[in-house]
Amino acid sequence: MTALRGVLADYLAVRRALGFKLDHHERLLGQFVDHLAHAGQELVSVEQAVAWAISPAGASPSWWADRLSIVRGFAAYLHLLDPSHQVPPRDLLPPRQHRATPYLYSAEEIERLMRAAQTMKSQHRRSTYRTLIGLLAATGMRIGEALALDRRDLDHAHHLLVVRHGKFGKSRELPLHPTTLAALERYLRRRERPHTTSPAVFVSSTGSRLPYYDVQPTFRRLARQAGLTPRSNKCRPRLHDLRHSFAVQTILDAYRDDTEVGARLPLLSTYLGHVDPKATYWYLSAAPELLELAAQRLERHLEEQR
Repeated sequence: MTALRGVLADYLAVRRALGFKLDHHERLLGQFVDHLAHAGQELVSVEQAVAWAISPAGASPSWWADRLSIVRGFAAYLHLLDPSHQVPPRDLLPPRQHRATPYLYSAEEIERLMRAAQTMKSQHRRSTYRTLIGLLAATGMRIGEALALDRRDLDHAHHLLVVRHGKFGKSRELPLHPTTLAALERYLRRRERPHTTSPAVFVSSTGSRLPYYDVQPTFRRLARQAGLTPRSNKCRPRLHDLRHSFAVQTILDAYRDDTEVGARLPLLSTYLGHVDPKATYWYLSAAPELLELAAQRLERHLEEQR
């Protein structure tokens, strides 16, 4: 099984060289290799792959499908090296595409989230989560990008934030509003900030980089404390929806200012770090107010043509 772990390390290295991060894959595939070792198996079989994929009791079918998909990629790599390894067919545990309906936050709801952060026990956590929520709302950054920020990524002279660890390894520069820059500067020079050698902008109470596994449950607690309730079974307050809200608000501002929306969309796509503009259109597809403003603009255009 040591040999299989070595091949796993090579597989991850090859894919990371192509720009994939694979932290999630590395953890799950490590668990899968442990599963094979426990079963006394040296080769990947469809039976063992499926057994591992559905092993979390009570998990959703989509989670089972994701787990098997991750194993399938590794199994295909192994099969190229040794055809004795089996590759699970794609029609086994097929993924079900059920995107959540974005929870579009109002400015008042974002303020309630930030006020809820002010009730946390330690001053450091209060400052950290208030600043983090504000930054995500003001820039539409991905949470992983925000947590990966280092202090050197803040360009004070040019009011820029450099995202060096974006999706697919892409980097970009984000112009910041002066108030956002000032909030980040205040957070970094606080006296109660833990003494740390970490270069991270957002650090935990122990001085290490703030971990993702702490942020998600903390945000859910803050959302409940702020009185944010689900609007439907598929529309619940999520951390990622701060990004959706930023995208929608940007285009709403363009409509209200009577700006050319078509010209702003590519800029928004670049700012958000989307590789494909289609991803930006998805962010905008669930906003009734946007559809109403678009319809009003179309009506005005038709009136002018008469």
